[in-house]
Amino acid sequence: MKNRILNILFVGMAFVVMLFASCQPDKYELGDLLSVENLKYSIVQDTKDPNTIILTAENKGYTPYWITPMGRSNKTQDTLRIPFEGDYNFIYGIITPGGIVQADTFVLNLTTNNTDYVDDILWTYLSGGVGEEKEWYLDLDEDGQSKFFKGPLYFYGTDDSWETVTMGNEDVEGDVWNWEADWPGNTWIMPEGDYGSIIFSLKGNASVTVNHNMLGRVENGTYFLDENRKTLKMTDASPLHDEGRDGQVIDWGDIVILSLTENSMQLAVLRDEVLSGEGPTLLSYNFVSKDYYDNWVPEDVPEVDPEPELPDDWELSISQVISKTIVWTLSDKNPLDWANLDGSRMNGFNVPEDYPEWLGTPDPSVYAGFSLKMNSETKEIVYTAPDGTEEEGTYTLDEKGIYTFTGINPSFSVIGWASFSLTAENQLRILSIEKNTVGDVIGMWLGAKDPEKPEYFAYHLVPSAGAGGQSDVASIVKNMLTSKVWKLDSERSYDVETSFGAEQGPVIFSDYDTWAYNPMPGEQYGAGEAEVDYGTMKFEKDGTVKVNQRKKIHSYINDDDETVIRNGIPEAGDELVSNDIVELNGTWEYNDDDKSLVLSVGMLHPWTADYAVADWGDTKIYKIENDALLLQVMRSEELSGEEAMPMTYVFVPAE
Repeated sequence: MKNRILNILFVGMAFVVMLFASCQPDKYELGDLLSVENLKYSIVQDTKDPNTIILTAENKGYTPYWITPMGRSNKTQDTLRIPFEGDYNFIYGIITPGGIVQADTFVLNLTTNNTDYVDDILWTYLSGGVGEEKEWYLDLDEDGQSKFFKGPLYFYGTDDSWETVTMGNEDVEGDVWNWEADWPGNTWIMPEGDYGSIIFSLKGNASVTVNHNMLGRVENGTYFLDENRKTLKMTDASPLHDEGRDGQVIDWGDIVILSLTENSMQLAVLRDEVLSGEGPTLLSYNFVSKDYYDNWVPEDVPEVDPEPELPDDWELSISQVISKTIVWTLSDKNPLDWANLDGSRMNGFNVPEDYPEWLGTPDPSVYAGFSLKMNSETKEIVYTAPDGTEEEGTYTLDEKGIYTFTGINPSFSVIGWASFSLTAENQLRILSIEKNTVGDVIGMWLGAKDPEKPEYFAYHLVPSAGAGGQSDVASIVKNMLTSKVWKLDSERSYDVETSFGAEQGPVIFSDYDTWAYNPMPGEQYGAGEAEVDYGTMKFEKDGTVKVNQRKKIHSYINDDDETVIRNGIPEAGDELVSNDIVELNGTWEYNDDDKSLVLSVGMLHPWTADYAVADWGDTKIYKIENDALLLQVMRSEELSGEEAMPMTYVFVPAE
């Protein structure tokens, strides 16, 4: 491609010269060429480390043009670190108005090795290590199979790098986004086939051989890995790629390493806007090692496609929100996304700033007039388009959460080319349901199944305020709180699986992200004693609360022969003073902003944990449902001698 451009340039220059000469009496000449004899430069080895080569250009006013074993350079002074002994060719030149003037090839004979230059683990991952070579394949074979990645080519923003891809740094600003294109759903990306292989070698030199089977050429060159910048420079060779993008990249040897392990590698090059006719983007070509490729065993593929897993009470939840009639609208923050067949969102767009440039930023004014007014009793629906036109129809909702509509055909733009529409079967499927702290449905994702790709186009619907489905959250909390007499769930009737573990009574210790510990009574002080009734707790609508709290008090004889009340777990020799249920009367106040529930008396709790919490009345509602109340208190590091952390107590109805 470069040769073609240069040839066109020379023809154009010749035409301009002839035209200029025909119009001017004076003779036109190119700039004077500096003679080879006037080239001044030095190529020397460092006295302390002969494998460090220092290049110095001494022709002031001219741009240097070095050709080195590590690639080309235009630096006035450059330093190369060559790991291995051998003969290495250097050519010095300068760029003049009349063209490039080059000196004769200088051959440097290195007689020493310095493998410190290639001892980083990334060199080993790439080439197998000093004295070795390693072969890599593009992760797409002639059967259309990708063995490690979802496909052979991913797309990234121009500011993506090792930092964002491998390290997962979400604080990097700029053009940062990605599309991990799966090949089965996007076969247009490139055809299946045997694309050949890349062999990175550290046998005597950092050399690379690329067999471009699909392009019909073999390239032999050199490479240099910058382990600090996570970049790779290939000279006279390019990574394996498809024919369709062969002419879209200016420099195939200028590579960003997005990830590199023993088995996998992502090499990204910059797509040029002028050559491609599309915006600049990092094209990440995905590779697997030959060893991984040869030993890969396909996973058992399920006979049926995965499906969204909705909670057991999803139909009840929907009916609770849809009080006969509810009006659904598109979210003004994240109206759409794409979802996998299991209902999980592919991009996780949550706010307008999350949307990439190639899609655009949501503008709620574009779709503000849209709504779906649905009556759960009559199954009637009214679709209002953004322009105000209406269509009336009916719908059904099956046991899998699939809506089938009759009489309406919504179709309108949401963000640019991304539109809201039904499937060819006039269907949308519930992919997931969103609830607030009191269990109310505050949103749901509906998906239109793509007819070709294994994915859904997902729409985020929210109940319209004041449409009969939204209630004041604080009022709901208070009603649920005061509707029951609560007791500790010592029998563990409440048992809910989560991504971080189980939520189980009577107490939960957890970071609510990666782990959960749920001791049974008798196993840990926070859970209390086994087979003990700790009493009840009743909240009244007038703001009062009555706690019937079992108080078990022990005493002991101290060193001064005095009887003292034990503050903590009783020890051998202690005497039981009291084991009664005491009635505590106080007040309570709920703040929906921070979910705090403040009691003037301590909440119901096991006496074994008395000493571990500074204020049992300073609580927070973690969750409340019809038949469960989960309250959090903070364990005191000073009082308990353990790390401060929330203790979540589970209460269930006592009556």
